[in-house]
This record gives sequence, structure tokens and C-alpha cells, in this order.
Amino acid sequence: MSIVTFLDLRPSRILILVGLFQLSGCVTQTVRSVDMAPPQTLAVPPSEELLLDVGISVFDPNVPESFDDQNELNIQPEIRRAESNYMAYVAKNLLQSTGNWGAVRVVPRRSYAVDVTVSATILHSDGERLNLHAVASDARGQIWFDKVYETLASKYAYDLSMPRDIDPYQATYNQIANDLLRFRIALTEDDIRAIRTMAEMRFAIDFASDAFEDYVTEEEPGRYEIRRLPAPDDPMLSRVRMIREREYLFIDTLDEYFSSFANEMFTPYQNWRRATYSEAIAYREERNKARSRLLAGTAGIVAGVAAQTSDNNVTQYAGTMSIIGGAMMIKSGIAKRANAQLHTEVLRELGTSAEAEIMPHTIELENETVALQGTVEEQYEELRRILRKIYREEMGVSDPQANGKSAIDAG
Repeated sequence: MSIVTFLDLRPSRILILVGLFQLSGCVTQTVRSVDMAPPQTLAVPPSEELLLDVGISVFDPNVPESFDDQNELNIQPEIRRAESNYMAYVAKNLLQSTGNWGAVRVVPRRSYAVDVTVSATILHSDGERLNLHAVASDARGQIWFDKVYETLASKYAYDLSMPRDIDPYQATYNQIANDLLRFRIALTEDDIRAIRTMAEMRFAIDFASDAFEDYVTEEEPGRYEIRRLPAPDDPMLSRVRMIREREYLFIDTLDEYFSSFANEMFTPYQNWRRATYSEAIAYREERNKARSRLLAGTAGIVAGVAAQTSDNNVTQYAGTMSIIGGAMMIKSGIAKRANAQLHTEVLRELGTSAEAEIMPHTIELENETVALQGTVEEQYEELRRILRKIYREEMGVSDPQANGKSAIDAG
């Protein structure tokens, strides 16, 4: 609120306003509980031809490039990198357990080998709070949901007696699963068949755009519709289906590595979240108190200055007290900010310690050799190049995307 606004107020209201600012510094208590309820399931399991395959993309860790920004946000880069893989695997396991879907897989990036893709960006994560921006869409380009989820963990979630499959952020995973199911229930059988067909055709276009691109039309940016379909016995489509099965095998092999990674990471990651739980709460509360007291102190000084313009001695005296009280609030706010910084240092030390334990597992996962070389994402890209080459060699067609000699031929 500006000084002009304060001057427009009657002196009798000034102290009331300052009081309201001071009350805003009070900390509210949130009741927390461990979400142990299972996600929702379909009353009648769908037939196999109506099961949609789901791909959970490895989450975006959302780590700023600047070291100063990382410190400001209390982000430990290696922990975030590990979380981006770990959380995707937890979400995949939960969805798979519902029986609402076909195959549920963690994929390095978006793939048309699946019918529905869930991607997510980690906005904030520590032992106390998770903020996740998740988007789900199908092969037609239809967005199922685009939401930000927040879960405040309970301290009881870190009790050693808690089942291992109950994550402190279980509520977020449940909400994502339930939101997916809510959209799935609204689909007709024709919708489901259209999604599955579109996924297959877009996969085919990715491998042989010259042969299949006329079958699909982009009605609007990001939204696709089937224009026509190839014959059921089309030899090129049959070959694409075989190539697709090979991609499934690769992704399923990767799943074993994600599983091993999650198991190895669980203990140090859980220990880090347990250790940061109280510090994260203390840091947030001290930071909020500092902000509130600085605002209240500023408001008190401004209100006191405004009261000095009154001809009423009582109002002038109250204004003087308001100035003094505002100065004291600012001093207290500065002290609270210093306290918050102490909790920041503790969080950073905990993070550094946890990084040393988690980093080797992350490096092992990202450099795991399946049948290729490089990181998981690089291997996935290489696999698709190899599969595309195999397809074209077996079909005896050239690659229209290649300019002269392809990268694979060059290798």
C-alpha cells in the first residue's frame, strides 16, 4: 500500500491497519497425515483391446544453470537429477498397480510406442514439500490434464515402520493416477481405439514418413486426426509393428535398470528427506516471519509518518509509537532472515552429504550399457536410428530425411 493511500485514511484507522499487518505475521499450523489410501480403480477391468499403454517420461529436474540460483532455491543438482528418475519410476509402479492400464513404462523421452504420455517438471522438492507440474496427453495431441500438484509430507511418513511402498509424497502420485483415470472413464470405446490407432500411425510416420504421412492430418497445432488407414495386411505396416516390438523390448530392459536404481537410491534418498524435513519447515517459517515483520514494520513507519500530519495530539503520539514499533518489527524481521539463512546452511550441508551417496547410483544408471553406448537418453536415440535403418534396409527404401550419407551409415 502506498504512502498516498495511508494519507487518505482517517487517523483512527491507522493503528487498526498496522495491527492487521502484525497479525499477518502469525504462522498457521497445517494438519498433516500419511496418505495410505490406494488410487482409484475401474469397477470392471477393461478388455485387453481397450487398455491404453502409458509412458512416464523421466521428469524434468528443473535445475537452474546458475550456482547462485541453485543456492537461492536450496537445490542440490545431483539430488534433483536422481529424483527426476526416481519419481518417474514411483509414478510408473503406482499406475501399474491399479490394473487400469496396459503396459506402463518409464521412457527417456516422449515416445509413440505408447498411447498416453505423462511428463512432469519438479518445481520444488525437499523432505517437507513437493510441487510438481504434470501434463498428460494422448497420441492424438489431446491434453488430459495440465496441473500443478502440491503435497506436504507428514513426519510420520518417515517412520521406520512405514511400508516402503508408501512414499511421503504418495498423495501427489495418487492424484495423478486418479486424474488419469477420470479422463479415461470419459472416453468412449471409439475414442480409445482412435488413440491406439493414432499412436501406431505416428510411430509409423516417425520411421517412414514418405509412406505414412498422408494417413494422418494435423487439424490444429498439436492436434491430429486419422485421414485414412493402410490395409490390414500392408507389408510396410507389418514391418513397423515388428520394429515397435523391438522398441518395447529395449524400454522393458531399461525398466530393470530404473528398478535397480530406485532400490539403491531409496535408503540415502529417504535419509536425506527425513533429515531435511524439520529444517525445511523451520527455514520456511523463519523466512515467512521475516517477510511479514519487514512488511509490518514498513507499514507501521509509513502509518506513523502519516499520523504526524494530524492536529490531534493523541493521534500524533500514536503515530510516534507506530514509528518506534515499526522500527522494532524491521529489526526483528532482519533477525528472522538471519535465522532462515542458518537453516539454509544446514539444508545445504545435508544435501552435500546426500549427494555424495546418491551421485554414484545416478551415474551408473545414466551410463548403463544395454546394447549400445552413452546415457540412457543417448542410447534411446541411437536405438531409434538403428531401428529406422533396419526398417529401411528390410523394406528396400531410402531415407528421405537423410542428406547424402546418414549418421548411422557414417558410423
